[in-house]
This record gives sequence, C-alpha cells and structure tokens, in this order.
Amino acid sequence: MMKVLATDGVSAEGIACIQDCAQIDIKPTPKPEELIAMIGDYEALIVRSQSQVTAQVIEAGKKLMVIGRAGVGIDNIDVAAATQRGIVVVNAPTGNTISATEHTIALILSLARHIPQANASLKSGKWDRNKFMGTEVRNKTLGIVGLGNIGKEVARRAQAFEMKVIAFDPFISAEYAVKLQVTMVTLEELFKASDFITLHVPLNANTKGIIGEKEIATMKPTVRIINCARGGLIDEEVLAKAVAEKKIAGAAVDVYAKEPTTQSPLFDKDAIIVTPHLGASTAEAQVTAAKDVAEQIVDVLKGKPARYAVNIPFVAAETFAVLAPFMKVASSAGNLLCQLAGGQIKSLRIRYEGEIANYDTAILKTSVLGGLLETVSEERVNLVNANLVATKRGINVVEEKVANCENYASLITLTATTTDGSTTVAATVMRGEPQMVRVNDYWIDIVPTGGYFLFSDHLDRPGTIGAVGNITGKANININSMHVGRLKPKGQALMILSIDEPLPEKVLEQIRAVPNINTAKLVRL
Repeated sequence: MMKVLATDGVSAEGIACIQDCAQIDIKPTPKPEELIAMIGDYEALIVRSQSQVTAQVIEAGKKLMVIGRAGVGIDNIDVAAATQRGIVVVNAPTGNTISATEHTIALILSLARHIPQANASLKSGKWDRNKFMGTEVRNKTLGIVGLGNIGKEVARRAQAFEMKVIAFDPFISAEYAVKLQVTMVTLEELFKASDFITLHVPLNANTKGIIGEKEIATMKPTVRIINCARGGLIDEEVLAKAVAEKKIAGAAVDVYAKEPTTQSPLFDKDAIIVTPHLGASTAEAQVTAAKDVAEQIVDVLKGKPARYAVNIPFVAAETFAVLAPFMKVASSAGNLLCQLAGGQIKSLRIRYEGEIANYDTAILKTSVLGGLLETVSEERVNLVNANLVATKRGINVVEEKVANCENYASLITLTATTTDGSTTVAATVMRGEPQMVRVNDYWIDIVPTGGYFLFSDHLDRPGTIGAVGNITGKANININSMHVGRLKPKGQALMILSIDEPLPEKVLEQIRAVPNINTAKLVRL
C-alpha cells in the first residue's frame, strides 16, 4: 500500500478521504531536518502553510509522486524543484475563498469603526465614545488589487454595502469586469482614488513590495489598507511609519513576511489592526481545502489527472471531457515513436486533425513528450516535467492543427526527424481504446496492450512471414496475433507480430538474417 504523510494539522475529513487507498501518517509540524529524514518512505505529502517543502525535501523524496497544499498559496513549496522531478503539486484554490473574503470584509468594517480598539478600551474600564468616531463604507471607493477568486467575492460583498469598486488586474478582460460591475484602472489610479485598498495577489518578483513609500505618497491621507493575501506585499516598516506619521488613516494586516511572529513594527500602532493569519481559519474552509487536496492526491496515486495541479497545463472541464481519451493515445504514440525511430532526434512535429484540433491541446503535447521520453531519460518523465525535459534536451517541437480529418473523427500524427531520417506514427481512439493506425507509410490497426510486438520491415515475398514464424516457434515463443500492411504486391511491407514474451537478442538476429527482412525491432506497447 502507498504511504501518505500529512503535516500541519490537516483536517480529519481530508485524512479520511485518503485512508481507503493509502496508509496515512500524521506528523504535526516536523522540523526541516525531520521532514528530510522521513520523506523518502512516502509517495505523497500533504501540508498546510507551516511545513517548508524545500528542494532538499523534494530531493530526499525519492518515491514522491504528489505534494498537496491544503490551501491556496504554494509559497512554502519549491514548485520548480518538484516539476523537475516530475512530482505533481496540487492545491485548493477555491477551498478558502469565502473564508478569506469574509475576513477581508470583517477587517474593512473593523477599520472603519475601530471595533478592536473600542473593545479593548471598554474592557479596560473606559467609556470613551468620542475617541472611536468611525466612518461609513457606503459611497466609499474600494480598490481591489487582484480580481481572482477572492478579489471577485470581495467586490460582490462590497457592492452590497454600496461601495464603489475599482480594481487592477492585467489578466482580467474588460468584458468580464463589466459583468462584475467593477471599473478596471491602472495601479497608479487605484492608489490615488481609493478610500480602502485590499490586496489579493500572490507573492512573486512582480508583486513583492507592491506598496512602498513611493506608492503611499500618492494615496489619500484617509485611505485604509488591508492585506489578507501574502506577507511581503507591503514593507511592514514602511506601513508602520506611514500610519505613525498619519500619511494614511490605518491598516489591517493578517499576513507577515515571516510567520509565525510575535514581533513586528505593526503591533504597537493603535491604528493598525493585526490578526495571526486567520484568513482561511474557519472550520468550513479547513475541511473544504483538505478534502479538495486529499481527493486530488488519491486521483494522482491512482494514475488519474488532478483537478487543480499547479504545474500541469490547466484544462477546463468541458475540454478535458473531450481530450481525456486522447491523453493515453498521445502517450502511447510518443512511446511507439521513441522505440521505432533510430538516430539522434532533431525535431518533433505533432499534427492534430479533426475534432481535437478545435481545443487547447497543451495537455496532449505534454502527453506525447511524456511517452516519447519516458524510456530514454534518466529522470522521471510525465505530464509535469515533459516540456522541461524536452527543452533541456534541445528537442524542437512544432504543432499543427487541421480542422478536417479524412478517415477518423480525430487523429494525432507524430513525425520525428533524426540523424537517420524520419519516422511517423499516427493514433486515434476507436471503440473507446487507443489505436495505433499508421507507421510511416503503412496503415495498421494495433491496440496497445502493454505487451510485446515485433515490427519487421521487409520485401513482400512468399515464405518470408513463414520463415519468421518458424524461428519464433523453435524459440518456443507464441504469436497471438499478426498484422501485415504493404504498399503494393511484392513491394515493401510491414509485419507486426504480437507475442507473449520478449524475443531474446539471438532470436532477433536470426530474424534479421532472413532474406528480404530489412529491419526487426522489438517494441513494448
């Protein structure tokens, strides 16, 4: 049975999803050296935000197939290292959407009405109403930086409070923004116009320090800033100073550059509300995120695609329904091409014909490359890292799409150009199964069974097939089926024998020595 390691207090409901198909061990929050020491025994790892899944951890995880983050952010996972090793990384991008949205709204209202400060004051024995004069959010402008899942939900709720919503997100179309009733503006315009600013972007090279001294200088002195996204988006020293000098009215922060932390320049400012990374801390969010990730881990362990893999091309559900049967076809065709082509590969041409040509075929390309490279690369090659491995090997991949297909509803044709010439393989789905239908100029009909096949290119002459059968018979190797294709009578022909076991090299040499046999290759397909 496969083994899964769960850390960081992953919800029991998520763990329950895995127990039927794998042994699951629970380690609350292992130290980095402990995680490195133990990870080699596991096929899967599921974490929240505390465990750091570094390149060293990934290198030590020799069996790892999948890493799951029970939440949205993947900052604590070295995705590049995982991708290089062919390890799927999955998360739960929608699991904590509502919880993070509601926490953001709670902080906006708390800032507007000084709720935490008033609570602390009254509990300390003071009745000081004048000190906590607030402001209404109605008719105020809310600037949202990042209009993804959470940003969109914040916008909807802010509109219910009759706030004017503007947003900055370079990856949102104007048409989509109109549907959300949000006005798209530049980042500079957002900083200048907003009464409240909330951040909902990941932390990366482009967003780190997105709000600094220069940006704050352009804002209204009455603006209030909320960050429930990622620590590091705002410089904590700069933010604390801006509040102290009344350059801005206040801030609410739920995330920090270093976590966990009990020391920050933000903590001693009355006009700054702080919470200890509570955005996703609701019982509902923890259960939803853990179950989402657990179900994906089970899928990967069973050889199925994950719903929210972050390092595999995303495929919409409606597209996946069409392309899913062709993923095995593409992989099998690539595998066959690898075994038949001789010489050093220079380039690969992938041609999609028929119905599949109308879809985004990125996942089919990675399936082809995975099949092509899995038998020749010392690295694990799969959908995760196939493009990366191909690039490292200098393989030039060209894709073509043709809307019509003469003989089939859909067809994938691969042509590899090598130092020995070119080899072509074509495949499709027939009767719900992958079907190899062409090798070079020969039209064939083979179903990949995981068994052995002998491919023999020969001159079509009487007795040739019989001579090959005689050799395999003397070697006590059974032929369970045969297919022969030819270009013309007594011309070049291709014989494909499905055999029950692999042919020893000495038997292959005997077959190659038969008159009129040009090539004889053993293939496992």
